[in-house]
Parts: sequence; C-alpha cells; structure tokens
Amino acid sequence: MRTLFYGTPALAVPFLDLLARKSEVVGVLTNPDKPVGRSLRVQPTPVKACALELGLPVFQPERPAALAGELSALRPDLAVAVAYGKILPKEILAVPALGSLNVHFSLLPKYRGAAPVQWSLLRGENRTGVTIFWLEPELDTGPVFLRQETEIGPEEDAASLFSRLGALGLQALETSLDEVAAGRIRKAPQSGEPSFAPRLRREDARIALSRPARQIHDQVRGLRLWPTAYLELVPPAPRQVRVLSTALPSSSEGAAGGGQAAAGRIIRVERGGGILVECGGSSSLWILTVQPEGKKTLAAADFLNGLRLGPGSDLPLAL
Repeated sequence: MRTLFYGTPALAVPFLDLLARKSEVVGVLTNPDKPVGRSLRVQPTPVKACALELGLPVFQPERPAALAGELSALRPDLAVAVAYGKILPKEILAVPALGSLNVHFSLLPKYRGAAPVQWSLLRGENRTGVTIFWLEPELDTGPVFLRQETEIGPEEDAASLFSRLGALGLQALETSLDEVAAGRIRKAPQSGEPSFAPRLRREDARIALSRPARQIHDQVRGLRLWPTAYLELVPPAPRQVRVLSTALPSSSEGAAGGGQAAAGRIIRVERGGGILVECGGSSSLWILTVQPEGKKTLAAADFLNGLRLGPGSDLPLAL
C-alpha cells in the first residue's frame, strides 16, 4: 500500500515510523522549518528530521493545495495525518485513492480542534480517548473508522495524558492500517453533541484564585506543557510565578479556611512542601511546586518563605 503522511511535531514521529513499517511511504508533508530557541536557528520539524533519516521524500509547502498535482503523481492509496498543523484543502484530500485518515486525541465529536488533550483536562473530563477518522475539508467532522476509550486519572496532567494517548493512538492506527489493507473500510458518522478545543492562548494560563479550587487544579493539569498556569503577583514579588503542581485537600483540610477569607489567603504552610490557599466558592487548594520568573523550580513553601509570608497572610496578587 502506497501512503502519504502529514505531520509536524515530535508527537507525530512514532506514527510516521509505524506507517513506514506498515506501508510504502511515498511522501511526507510537514510545516516549513522555523527558527527556534534563543539563537533563532532554523531547525527542521521533528517529522522532517525523522523522514530524512528514513530516506523519505519531504514536502514543506506554505500552501498545501499547490502540491496537489505533484502528490497525485505519486499514486498514493491512503494518507495518514497526525498533528499536521494546517487544515488540508479539498485538493489534497482528493489525492489518495482511499482517502485520508486522521489520528485525533479525543472522542469525536467532543473536542474538535487544535488542543483536545488540554481542554479535556481543563474541563474536568474523566474519560477521553483516540479517534481514527476520515478527513473532510471541515474541521474534525469526518466519519469514524475506529475509537479507543480510556479513563483520565484524577491527578493526571497534559504530559502524562499525551504519553498514554500517543501509545493508544499507535495501537489504533496499526489496527486501522491492517483493516484497510484487508479491504475492511468503515465510515461511521460521528454521533453526539460536538464541543471545541481551540488553540490555547497565553491568557488562558493566568490563575484567578477567586475561582473554585477544582477548576484551578484542572487548569494547572491541563496547561502543564504550554502555556504553564501562573499566578501574577505585585512587586517586590516576582511578577509571574508558574504553578507546576497542585492538589485538592482532604475534606478536613478544605474546611480549615472556612471559606470566609479572601481568595489568596494562606491557610497552612507545610515546611519544605506546599501551601494551602483560600480559593473561590468556599474551597481551598494546595499549591505544591512553583517556578518564579527566571528562577528554578522549588517547593511553594520555600518560595513563600522568601517573601516572608506565612499562615494568615495574603498572597500579593495582581488585580
């Protein structure tokens, strides 16, 4: 089976490797190289680097539609897309004889869009999964080939969930490729209420302690990779402090603040560990590890000690 692959980040690399083992990959589409890091040196995308190691032809169009003729000449039977980063136009989708499969990290139609893993955590979901579906010109609307479900752990964050869904997606794609090769092609319409997972913005990461603790905990989990959740403080404290891990208190700990104090009041300090702070909705949250702007990661209690604050004090939150 002759195939095309569309993908860009490191997440997509194992899927390209799988496709190369299961088929004859005749072309790889990835985003154009961009400058990265402080040096702003132009670096190949992870998928491009993998494709070159495998000896596969690479295409990096600014406008994929312009490549339709060139890709058609390769006579692909099937295409597979994993986090390509652009909506593929109808001219490209018409190229493979059988169509194009996409590996999407949610249970479609829930969380259509660019950040399904993060938004499933941000919204406190307890189940998610992987959907292998057929691409259409509209965003994540195509018929389903296969779905695999999994539970989300109560303390799982974006990093660990991405890792698990990546492994689940590889299994699902391998099964799908075997089915396609055997002529067993399924196209089941998506069913259920759609929801959307738009691209994350830096402003999504600012923590408002006036919100309920559960929502803040889910924000920290969901934004563990980028953009990391942060508290905005006023001088002389660091302006921004990234919050890397949190925990919901036990029922007895949660009652310690009584919900009477203003959001940001420090209830308890665990020496060398976390700090329990008052949040909205008569709730409280353990802030465990933080990273002040331009500094190393440290326990929240150690950061608080540097500010000379303790139980009964208020975090110097910016309005």
